[in-house]
Amino acid sequence: MADEVAARTDFADLVRRRMEELRLSFRVLTDRAVDPDAPDAGPQWAKGTLVNLVSGRAIKAPGPAQLRALAAALEVPLRALQDAAAAQWFGMETVTAHEGEGDLETRLLVRRYQAMSPEDRRRLQIIAETYDPS
Repeated sequence: MADEVAARTDFADLVRRRMEELRLSFRVLTDRAVDPDAPDAGPQWAKGTLVNLVSGRAIKAPGPAQLRALAAALEVPLRALQDAAAAQWFGMETVTAHEGEGDLETRLLVRRYQAMSPEDRRRLQIIAETYDPS
């Protein structure tokens, strides 16, 4: 199981792709990576950590402030980075269950979702859509 998680590069791939699209250097990305909820705290990422991430070296999973800062710096929705981090560090797939006419109501993190059969995926969505804890 650890190998399965270690093999994921979803987060690193997203960061690398956005850096290329925005033509950002590591230095500029580091300077831009400020948490919008706490701008006085300054940059939340070190240049070396970002280099290691994009180069495929192991780094520890980012915290909430780091995710918010990187989302702002890369101009991507926070949810995209959260989903990529969940996949890369925890082997979790994000599945969105819909209720009604395309309304996004439920977001699930599911281990080994890609390995599920289409029937099992649909069953999981039905469970999520109909579950009522009250």
